[in-house]
Amino acid sequence: MSSNDTFLTSLFASVQRAVPQHGLTRLAGKLGASRTPWIKKTFIENFARVYDVNMSEAVNDDLAAYPSFNDFFTRALKPGVRPVDSDPLAVVSPADGCISQIGQIEGETLLQAKGHRYSVRSLGGELGHGFDGGSFLTVYLAPSDYHRVHLPFQGTLTKTLAIPGALFSVNGATENAIEGLFCRNERLVCRFETALGPMLVVLVGAMIVGSIDAVWDQVPTPYRGQVLQNHSEAHLTFGKADEIGRFLLGSTAICCFPKGRVALDPSLTPGTVVQMGQTVGLANS
Repeated sequence: MSSNDTFLTSLFASVQRAVPQHGLTRLAGKLGASRTPWIKKTFIENFARVYDVNMSEAVNDDLAAYPSFNDFFTRALKPGVRPVDSDPLAVVSPADGCISQIGQIEGETLLQAKGHRYSVRSLGGELGHGFDGGSFLTVYLAPSDYHRVHLPFQGTLTKTLAIPGALFSVNGATENAIEGLFCRNERLVCRFETALGPMLVVLVGAMIVGSIDAVWDQVPTPYRGQVLQNHSEAHLTFGKADEIGRFLLGSTAICCFPKGRVALDPSLTPGTVVQMGQTVGLANS
């Protein structure tokens, strides 16, 4: 990275520290939820045009039919447009997006960006145990992507931990500039029990992300304090690629697997574009 690039990256991060992250995000959330015709029409039509959204994949391809921008943004896809590998050992991408990082958990640390590492325990709090020496996948969802998050491998939800925090935007610049970015931002940590052992799926919030929603009964954002919920008695079992949550505007999903249980596809590298349901690795039977 050139000195000029380094300066611009640092400046970008400094600006984000200075702005009212939560205030801007909550305002965006209110506008996104608005059902006032001219507000939702303006947001939806301009967003679809600027980001060249592929509405042919959506169950409802009529922009005017969505009650709000948020309903449009979290639109469902037509059955079959995201094929899921039927191999029972296949581990799949939880979302459409771009791989930010992928690889092994060294000890208990994951790679955020060159020169920046963070621990599973810092990311997942009291749910972040059992992954030392395992593997991980970080998928960044751009604004134009499909914004529902799905389970990479079949499992049963045992616990969730809602963690309040900052709302830095998540992209290459902030990953390079802000140490421990994913451990500083608001996030929902979901722990599942699977045939492979424990599995974490962490939904990380970001600036202008109005909320993180789950398909089960979950504490709403913004999180006012850490909230641990035990879901063991609810018997919430999900199949591979079942929907578990969604973002209102883009952010990041991080998946962690135990040591020696998932062999990630070596052809997948940072920058690779993936789709939900695409195979990213194979479970060791």
